Amino acid sequence: MLSFTYAKKLPVLIGLVLISLASGCVSSKKLVYFQGQPTTADSIKLTDRFMPTVQPGDILTVRVSSLSPEATAFFNPPSATMPLDRMMTPTMTSLPEITGYLVDQNGTLELPLIGKVKVGGLSTAQATDRIREELKTYLKEPTVNIRNQNFRVSVMGEVARPSLFTIPNEKITMLEALSLAGDITIYGRRDNVLLIREVNGQRTFTRLDLTGRDLFRSPYYYLHPNDVIYVEPGRARVATADRTYQLLPIALSALSFLAIIFSRY
Repeated sequence: MLSFTYAKKLPVLIGLVLISLASGCVSSKKLVYFQGQPTTADSIKLTDRFMPTVQPGDILTVRVSSLSPEATAFFNPPSATMPLDRMMTPTMTSLPEITGYLVDQNGTLELPLIGKVKVGGLSTAQATDRIREELKTYLKEPTVNIRNQNFRVSVMGEVARPSLFTIPNEKITMLEALSLAGDITIYGRRDNVLLIREVNGQRTFTRLDLTGRDLFRSPYYYLHPNDVIYVEPGRARVATADRTYQLLPIALSALSFLAIIFSRY
C-alpha cells in the first residue's frame, strides 16, 4: 500500500520525468565553430576575394558631383541624393526599395545627355571610370560614385533573424551574413549549412561544415549576389516541434494514474 507521503511526492517525480523528456540533448562539439588544435603559428591563407561585375538586369545607383551643382543635379536621380551612410548600411527587408539605372540585356545603361554606356562585365570601379570619362564633356572635374543595388543575399532556416540582406559595398563573407542574421541558433546544424548559388544559369547546391576551418580556404567563403544560405535544423529542433504530440499521451497517462491513486487513498 502506498503511503500518503509517497503519493504527495509522486507528482513531483512525474514532473521531473516530463522535464527530462522535454529537454533535447545537443553535443557541445557540434556547436563550436572552426575546431582545431591551436598552435603558436596557427594561420590559414584566405581564398581570393570575389570581385563582382555588372550584369544585365542589375540596377546601379549613379551619384555624380562636380564644380557645378546645378549641372550635376541633371544627372542624379532622386535616390542619388540619399546620404552615403544610409546607402552603405546593409538593409534587412524582404523587398527593398530600389531606384537607379537598369542595365539592359546588352549590358548598357542610359544616362541623361550621355546616352547609352557599356558597363556589362565591368567591376563597379571600372564602370565608374568609364562614366566619368563620358561626363567630362558636360561637367568640369566630375566625380562618380556607383553602387550595385542588386547585391543581395538570403539567410534562411535556424538563425535568429532570417532575412534578405542588401549589401551596398559588394563584399560579404559567409560568416558576416550569418552575423547579420543573428548567428545560427543552438538548434541549427553548423556541420551541414547549405549554400545555393547561381552560376552561368545553373543553380549549385553546396554543403559546408562550419565546425572545421576549411571554410576559409573555400571558394564559398565570399558570397556572390543572390546567394542563399540555408541552415538545417538539428534533431533537437525536430524533437521540440513534435514535443507536444510526444508528451501528451504521457501526461494523460500520468494524470490518470494520479487520479486512481487519490481515489483509493
